[in-house]
Amino acid sequence: MRKNVLLWALLCVLAWPAQARIVLPRVLGHNMVLQRNKPLTIWGKAAPGEAVSVEFGKQKPSTTADADGNWQVTLQPLTASATPADLVISGSNTIRLHDILVGEVWLCSGQSNMEYTMRKNSKVTRPQVKGPNPVDELNYAHNPAIRIFLVNRKELAKPDSLHRGWSIAQDSALRSFSAAGYFFAKELYSKLHVPIGIISSAVPGSRIEPWVSEAAFQADPSFAGQKVDGEPGKFYEPMIRPLVPLTLRGFLWYQGESNCFLAETASYAQKMKTLIQSWRAAWHDSELPFYYVQLAPFQYSESKDTKVPLTKETLPKFREAQELALQIPRTGMIVTTDLANTEGGIHPGFKWEIGRRLALLALTNTYGYKTLAASGPVYQQMAVKGNAVTLTFSENGGRLVSKDGKPLSGFMLAGADGVFVPAEARIKGQQVVVTAAGVAQPTAVRFGWDESAQPNLFSKSGLPARPFRTDKPEVELKASK
Repeated sequence: MRKNVLLWALLCVLAWPAQARIVLPRVLGHNMVLQRNKPLTIWGKAAPGEAVSVEFGKQKPSTTADADGNWQVTLQPLTASATPADLVISGSNTIRLHDILVGEVWLCSGQSNMEYTMRKNSKVTRPQVKGPNPVDELNYAHNPAIRIFLVNRKELAKPDSLHRGWSIAQDSALRSFSAAGYFFAKELYSKLHVPIGIISSAVPGSRIEPWVSEAAFQADPSFAGQKVDGEPGKFYEPMIRPLVPLTLRGFLWYQGESNCFLAETASYAQKMKTLIQSWRAAWHDSELPFYYVQLAPFQYSESKDTKVPLTKETLPKFREAQELALQIPRTGMIVTTDLANTEGGIHPGFKWEIGRRLALLALTNTYGYKTLAASGPVYQQMAVKGNAVTLTFSENGGRLVSKDGKPLSGFMLAGADGVFVPAEARIKGQQVVVTAAGVAQPTAVRFGWDESAQPNLFSKSGLPARPFRTDKPEVELKASK
């Protein structure tokens, strides 16, 4: 009996320091990048009432852990720095995080096309390009100013005593990282020349609902009181919530294929609004930009064993829902109608271009690079005269061009009977004139309105025109309370 008591007492003594020790969330670690020019939150756990201080550069704020052992301090905004420094957290124990940089931090999320790794990128068909080939990126990626953090669904919420989650974007760490996320970071660095930190938190095959908390759905008037399927919160809780309140610049999103298989339309845009607003609310920052990828061509209608019937218009209608989400402030969308091949199927291998186009959105809209083009032509209005329809496009990226020099493709025209037929189209300045044999009194035009369409209408800057239909029903996202 006495031995048992002594053993119990010894275990208590050994356990107490572990309980009282400062513990950091897994996302705070060696080699990380801190967000520049914004107040920085550093947080963790400690013994209730324990005094905690954080030292970085000349700053040394302190606080006391609350009754639950939670503590949090704020560092004043820092300027960008590629000079490694230590971040020191002190209390009953001291944690010294090494090789910390200051620059830009982005969180990328979604399903398999965002998760798509650099390892896979190295195995796709080599494109014909001048200079270094993006397929070979793993061979020469060694920029110490680009840092990556790959979220593990089962481990993010658990502390790591070695604080080793962040890595320089190279070698084995990069092989397992998001290709789209990495190429986004590479393009940002080429223009900003400051350290870039990218966090990838994505799950193949995931719908949008698991990335939104149940509470967020219930707080949104569009879903309150309803049973939202798709397992709300399944990935938000273990893969997004533990990242809060890490200071970020913004979000990248590449998801939708799983919801497209359900033939969703406007409801998907409403779910995007719920996700975006709830993530911004979680970070207490309504200004965080949210840039996302419109889905690439794929034969959804040929898929077997789907839960709902799919047609060649399922994807165009889903893309229309993705476009609808642009009504949400501080969002941006890239078009990918030219980024598909039979080799990749639903997972096209052009992730270097996906990352570059997302970076163009960030550079123009977030960082103020007004001389760059982030979007291809966007339809604005139509005018009918006789048997011809004249379409006016935005001047995004300069004048309209045929990418391959061939007659424009992807246009269809309908008359009063509502039957769409292939049409001829020609560029006239910043307009496109569309006609079709047998359509004497045209009423509507559709462009890229097929799941397989890869139209050749581009801007001079090399970005594709956004698919559209002039007979689109007017839809507005429901307002939040």
